Amino acid sequence: MLQAFTVHRNMTPPRIALIHATALAMTPITEAFARHWPSADCQHLLDDTLSRDRASAGELTEAMVQRFVDLAHYTQRAGAQGILFTCSAFGPAIEEAARATGLPTLKPNEPMFEDALAMARPGRVLRIGLLATFVASIDAMSQELNTLAQSRGIAIELATGFVPEAMQDLAEGRAPMHHQKIAAALPQLPPCDVVMLAQFSMAAAQPLAQQHSTAPVLSSPDCAVLALMKRMHHV
Repeated sequence: MLQAFTVHRNMTPPRIALIHATALAMTPITEAFARHWPSADCQHLLDDTLSRDRASAGELTEAMVQRFVDLAHYTQRAGAQGILFTCSAFGPAIEEAARATGLPTLKPNEPMFEDALAMARPGRVLRIGLLATFVASIDAMSQELNTLAQSRGIAIELATGFVPEAMQDLAEGRAPMHHQKIAAALPQLPPCDVVMLAQFSMAAAQPLAQQHSTAPVLSSPDCAVLALMKRMHHV
């Protein structure tokens, strides 16, 4: 007589390392995991001197790149099975960290870029807007986006904007002012097909920003969590 049996897969939640260069990114990504992947075992690692040192240096130095590699190795030794960096001004350092560990690793804005480029239409230039509250992110993200678009054969026009003092508002507990400044900056961009909010810390401003834009407004945390789930086959 044949007996029915069930194959039980290992259901241990994966440990995901979340590496931050500012504490302001921690709540948005925590909330995104709660919405989309609550079973993940999230490990938060914060070095808030990274963003300050990046701003002071004016460029990404070899020493900063090594710090990213060291942080990634630390999380790997602690059992991380995937890594998500939430800091948007450190693309080459994140790439080096990914090579060093071999773990599934995402840049913070890579999935958002993919979602934006998916809006491209044949024969048309895709007009993309990018708003940032950390000025060092603009050049780094612009380069990453242009490189990605070129590799996809997609023609884009990128318009960028910096929202001064908004990050300071958020850090000092004035979240409504942070959101309002971001929303007010949207109409200053030229007409766009899609607008991206550069920092994870800007995510909570997305609903108000969307009210001020006829184009879709994307934020990075939700895109990133969904993309990492897919990459690690937890869908």
